Amino acid sequence: MAAGFRYFPLFEMGRIMFLVNLFLLSLASAASASHDYQKALSKSILFFEAQRSGYLPRNQRVNWRGNSGLLDGKANGVDLVGGYYDAGDNVKFGLPMAFTITMMSWGIVEYGKQMAESGELGHAMAAVKWGTDYLIKAHPEPYVLYGEVGDGNSDHYCWQRPEDMTTNRQAYRIDTAHPGSDLAGETAAAMAAASIVFRRSDPAYSNQLLDHAKQLFDFADKYRGKYDFSISVVQKYYRSVSGYGDELLWAAAWLHEATDEPYYLDYLGSNGGPLGGTGWSMTEFGWDVKYAGVQVLVSKFLLQGKAAHNWQVFEKYRQNADFFMCSCLGKGSNNVQRTPGGLLFRQRWNNLQFVTSASFLLTIFSDYLQSAGQNVKCSSGVVVPSDLFNFAKSQVDYILGDNPRGTSYMVGYGSTYPQQVHHRASSIVSIKVDDSFVSCRGGYATWFSRKASDPNLLDGAIVGGPDAYDNFADERDNYEQTEPATYNNAPLVGLLARLHGGNGGFNQLLPVVITKPNVPTRPKPLPIPQPKPSPVPVTGAFSPFTVKQTATTSWIAQGRTYYRYSVIVNNKSSKTAKDLKIIVSKLYGPIWGLKKVVDGYNFPPWLEALPAGKSFEFVYIHSATPADIWISGYTLV
Repeated sequence: MAAGFRYFPLFEMGRIMFLVNLFLLSLASAASASHDYQKALSKSILFFEAQRSGYLPRNQRVNWRGNSGLLDGKANGVDLVGGYYDAGDNVKFGLPMAFTITMMSWGIVEYGKQMAESGELGHAMAAVKWGTDYLIKAHPEPYVLYGEVGDGNSDHYCWQRPEDMTTNRQAYRIDTAHPGSDLAGETAAAMAAASIVFRRSDPAYSNQLLDHAKQLFDFADKYRGKYDFSISVVQKYYRSVSGYGDELLWAAAWLHEATDEPYYLDYLGSNGGPLGGTGWSMTEFGWDVKYAGVQVLVSKFLLQGKAAHNWQVFEKYRQNADFFMCSCLGKGSNNVQRTPGGLLFRQRWNNLQFVTSASFLLTIFSDYLQSAGQNVKCSSGVVVPSDLFNFAKSQVDYILGDNPRGTSYMVGYGSTYPQQVHHRASSIVSIKVDDSFVSCRGGYATWFSRKASDPNLLDGAIVGGPDAYDNFADERDNYEQTEPATYNNAPLVGLLARLHGGNGGFNQLLPVVITKPNVPTRPKPLPIPQPKPSPVPVTGAFSPFTVKQTATTSWIAQGRTYYRYSVIVNNKSSKTAKDLKIIVSKLYGPIWGLKKVVDGYNFPPWLEALPAGKSFEFVYIHSATPADIWISGYTLV
């Protein structure tokens, strides 16, 4: 028997394992008290200040960081100072940076009101602008986009804080001769999404972003190709496995969201099949694979009644969005793996990136469906919106400490969190404390190999997270589990705002208006105007139909009261009604459940006729008294 090995009888080993499990359970129970989502939100945004490259502003809150990358782009004759380092290294990778900006912007677009109430909207918008300012610089010409500054190979050879970098800072670009539709498409999506964020507070900047977004989409669509063929040095780090079809659709969806132009809806309709939007049923969403995000956005357009002649294609997008939701909840035909502790598990290297992204989609889709009064049909049964939201919450709670280890995977949150983060800047003493030069290899010898906590707190960083069995080793060289990334945090910003601020009666299908920071408290809703049920006027002495309108809910947004009306159309005749023509007058908002035609509305696409004695429902939302609705034509057979 090996020296130092102690033999335990079977019953003794069983007792020890029982005590170990009891201890782990007590840790998880202690961590499972209600979380401070507002504090987590503040920290999740603060992390981005630690990732900043360039000249840091006077209001920089992460004060252990200094200026860095001040000559970026100079060798290429372009100013590329600024932007974000992607993770624990000092390279600026364009694809994940753009995705980060898109997801932060999406969170603000959907939950900016909740951020304002938390006092974090200004910080979130500043985090987006730090990224978009750089993306504008990286797009100096309509058909030129810089997609990387620095080289991953030389950077990973060194362990230096950003302020001391001695590594190669060459910049790499795509152009008409070296295309990159995935990179250009994602950057277009980021610019378009961010343009919505700044539409009210800075209209000129918003329009500038939108101009860049349109040019980049044109570039991506006209000169097609994978960016990692043109920028080959990125292949070891951010290879585009999914190709560029998802980014083209993703960009089109965001451009429609930003402009409301039907061209982009038609692009999504005509390219849904060729580019994979209606063909791929996904179980992941992240910086590489955007299909699930596209499918959720197009489902939103469908629920808003915008599909028009594209409705059949958009229904297929919706089916794939449902597939993703069912897979995450374990109720589909191809479910996402989970750890014993209940965490979604995709891969061992930085698994939490997929958890935060999936949780955001689950949450926003839940709110879309709640607004439309719809559910998800999974292979194992119907899933209601609250099921999606509650599962997303469970994933966030796991990250914040409700897990078998009782460990928070957000640095600085909770009593137990990673101390040895795989991050150059946080693991080396701040240049403001000790400005002695840290050499390329010297950093490895002195700082990387230290078996001690980081000298600088990387507040708010979401690390890679545990393995498939909920195990986690807090060691600096364990980059698969302890390295953070901007795209881990980006989806969490909006999600934490939603968890802290609640739904608040907001309807996620209404047109988006981003509030300015420090929005005053909302007034109480006005009483709901209840329309009186009455027969619908039809030409002739007798009407075979009745229409009943009911205001089902109301809420305040931007000082205006919105109402959701349910409309029931009943066929009280003894015959089947076909070719129904419905007129809706004095409507000032979106309508669902009818098919738009030139001179009114018809039955919804899924209903060809209304049998005798039967009824169907449609809904609309606006900030006025009930619309005028009547039947202008029909056929009884």
